[in-house]
Amino acid sequence: MERDQTLKKLQEIVGEPNVLWKDVDLAVFEYDAGLDKEVPGFVVFTRTAEEVAQVVRFLHGEGISFVARGSGTNLSGGTIPLNRGVVIELSRMNRILEIDLPNERAMIEPGVYNLTLQNALAPLGYYYAPDPASQKVSTLGGNFGENAGGPHCLKYGVTSNHILGAEVVWPNGEKAWLGSKAVDPPGPDLLGLLVGSEGTLGIATKILVRIMRSPERVLTMLAIFKNLEDAGQTVSDIISEGIIPATLEIMDNMMIRAVEESMHAGYPLDAEAVLIIELDGLSDGMEEQAQRILEICGKNGVVSTRRAKDAAERADLWAGRRGAFGAVARLAPSYLVCDGTVPRTKLPAALSAVKKVGQKYNLAVGNVFHAGDGNLHPLILFDDRNAEEMERVHKAGLEILKICADLGGTISGEHGIGTEKLKGMPLVFRDSDLEMMQSLKTAIDPKGVCNPGKVIPRA
Repeated sequence: MERDQTLKKLQEIVGEPNVLWKDVDLAVFEYDAGLDKEVPGFVVFTRTAEEVAQVVRFLHGEGISFVARGSGTNLSGGTIPLNRGVVIELSRMNRILEIDLPNERAMIEPGVYNLTLQNALAPLGYYYAPDPASQKVSTLGGNFGENAGGPHCLKYGVTSNHILGAEVVWPNGEKAWLGSKAVDPPGPDLLGLLVGSEGTLGIATKILVRIMRSPERVLTMLAIFKNLEDAGQTVSDIISEGIIPATLEIMDNMMIRAVEESMHAGYPLDAEAVLIIELDGLSDGMEEQAQRILEICGKNGVVSTRRAKDAAERADLWAGRRGAFGAVARLAPSYLVCDGTVPRTKLPAALSAVKKVGQKYNLAVGNVFHAGDGNLHPLILFDDRNAEEMERVHKAGLEILKICADLGGTISGEHGIGTEKLKGMPLVFRDSDLEMMQSLKTAIDPKGVCNPGKVIPRA
């Protein structure tokens, strides 16, 4: 079908104002928060699941590839429209459809921001556990596609642990409902297959999530270290003691300085590392846990510790952590996030190895990460106008992923594979594993039109 005919048909489905086709408009959607860029053929704004299904059905029939997109905060090129594909923009599907407190469930559309759901639940005494640092702008649809994590996923698990159902549009345009408010539905876990598939197997148009009652008490502490590896060892020792805090988050000196210049969160500029420790749950026994944690910090050479006195001080500490990625703009025009994961006991070795990679390639590397579950986020700083430097960045990024794999970890904790980590997949999967993944993709999407070129390396 000719381009003009495709445009006309898309306009018939969603309305003329809801289809972008001019070069100046399309340029806004040629990138996400990763490094890759590619201009889409069209951008289609949908408002209902039926519109999504009709658009997908048409594109499937014409053999035109498509990718679902929300806020475009993806950090691995997952929402880049390859092959001049169509972007199906879901940001206007942003309603909270139901909050069911008796059953502790909520139904939302994919364009709802993570923080919007949190803010709606808080006055009711509830919350949604997965809380990515980008929660102000990242959508629940994106969290679903990437199996997003966040600081509180140490104790409560990642997105897949809190998704109970979804309305899905398959690559041929058919709609289906998977899961229910009840737990443990019979049959193959198709919902589990979709969560974390990065939009390559279908598009979620409604999402049913588990919500939780807000804890009786929250206690937040900041521990200051003169050595990054000591902070990492502290995390491992806390977990080994049998204590599972709600969060264990680390930032190194480079990130501390960027955050302080940006938002004045109260982090000491001379610290080589800070560890944010948060306990939540019943008040009984919490002071004893906090005291034991402080003893473990002392054993690992902590310089000082302090406790958030009130909700405002706690919010300041977390504002610094959640704003860390944005604060990096003060240090360099661009950065690459290497989202690798290692066993907690390997954190000190991983941090030391990452530092050596930065030195090897003459690149500045800042560290901010979910230390409790071993999820590293080394940020490689660079100027994307320098082609030679870009080449060094990609080499360093792949080397860091190899370090994680060699230490018994993996190449993504929450940011996905997208296009940027395709070369890293053989580090953790055999050829037969990748062939099985491709077989599943082909069975569900035989035409290969649903977000192609992502996750699974081309043979």
